[in-house]
Amino acid sequence: MAGFVEGVGVDLKRLHETWMELFFPRQRGADQSVLGKWKPETTSGKLAYTGWAAVGAVVVALVYPFALAGVVARYNAYRLDDLAGALGVVGTVLLVALLWGALSAAAWVRFTFTGFLAVVAAAGVATLSTALALGFARVGGRVTTVVLAYPLATTAVFLPPVVAAFYSPALGELVFTESESLAIWFLDNVFAVGGINEYLRTEYDLTGVAYVLLWLGVSVPVGWALGILVTLANLVRPTE
Repeated sequence: MAGFVEGVGVDLKRLHETWMELFFPRQRGADQSVLGKWKPETTSGKLAYTGWAAVGAVVVALVYPFALAGVVARYNAYRLDDLAGALGVVGTVLLVALLWGALSAAAWVRFTFTGFLAVVAAAGVATLSTALALGFARVGGRVTTVVLAYPLATTAVFLPPVVAAFYSPALGELVFTESESLAIWFLDNVFAVGGINEYLRTEYDLTGVAYVLLWLGVSVPVGWALGILVTLANLVRPTE
């Protein structure tokens, strides 16, 4: 228990120092440096420093639970990254193509020819999304990884099952029911401002391709959220 409390204390200190370093020099990890942590000398500087520290304490208290969630997300993301590193880009893309190819084979047996083509197209998009996600993660920095790689990866996961749900009654019952619940939540919470939800309810129906667009719209912010959580985890508990 003592080790856990000590670890939380280190996390909070590191996160608060990161906050302080947004406006003040030599804050993060500077206690043991030759120059030490920078401190203001003027009265106005001390007031600004203390005020910013107080605001930071509140921000850290709100953000820290998300940082812990990011540690869990990072663990799983890095495990997948290690697997991708072992297989290589080509090997990973081939593995994804094999997995979604199996879904396409099942679609050939169980669905109509139109359903089969739809699943094949979705599997192709998912495989391409995987390749692009790996490419952006390898050649880009943290911003590119969060903005592009994570959303592409989540798209690769969500798209084929949603398309397959159009032609599988059992899968459709699960996917479409959850889609409707998700759409209602978005309308009642995210789009409740300015009557946007009423406009969407009046002008659009959640049918056909709208389900695909809904899940594509969900995959992007989910990818961003995962990327931000992992970034927070790197700030609180760096791996290097």
